[in-house]
Amino acid sequence: MGLECLILSCDPVLIGHFEESFSTYDHSLQLRQDSASAIELGSRRHLDGLIIDCDDVSGGKDALVQIRKTRANQQTPVVAVLNGSTSAAAAIDLGANFVLSKPIHPTRLRSVFYVAVSKMEREHRRYFRYEAELPVRLRNPAGQLIVASMKNISEGGLALKLVDPIKLEGVVVVEFELPSIVPQTFHAKAEVVWSDSFVVGLRLLYVKKESVAILQEWLSSLEAQARFHQPPGVV
Repeated sequence: MGLECLILSCDPVLIGHFEESFSTYDHSLQLRQDSASAIELGSRRHLDGLIIDCDDVSGGKDALVQIRKTRANQQTPVVAVLNGSTSAAAAIDLGANFVLSKPIHPTRLRSVFYVAVSKMEREHRRYFRYEAELPVRLRNPAGQLIVASMKNISEGGLALKLVDPIKLEGVVVVEFELPSIVPQTFHAKAEVVWSDSFVVGLRLLYVKKESVAILQEWLSSLEAQARFHQPPGVV
């Protein structure tokens, strides 16, 4: 349930700094000491955050570039750690969102980490699918009304089970009522990214302004419920 982040570094001091910084968060840190294994991990799964030791790991800068190119991690927040060989401007050009220079100063680390982890949490919410069961209304490009049941949802998309078998393609209009004391209807347009006769996966393309806030509020409540039911000791 927690943040899943990759640290690419051979530097025990740097790793220790970030392990301590993450210690108050629900998290899982994937440690890699070589660029090839970091690139392999980033190529097959989504990560909520990347900390890349660009100058002290052979191929560190290339790992940053290659992982940033993957579809799953195009928007993942990246903290680049430098040690004199790479400029901050060059790291930003390569795809880093934040830059730290060695030796790491605790005050600078805290200021960067505070902003970076908030972006990582947002990325986690955007990608993580929460299980949910709600009736959903769809309209295909021809205007046909299609009834479905939600299976899961994230800030970036949702999966639905169709009541009647139908092949969906293209862009559809999505509407559903959010659980609330005061009825609130979610409105969006979404792209069909995969489907079979009874199940469809949608990527949200456009969400009405008033629906953005209520979706984020609902996802936050789903996360709180998931944390409440999470077994003790699980991170």
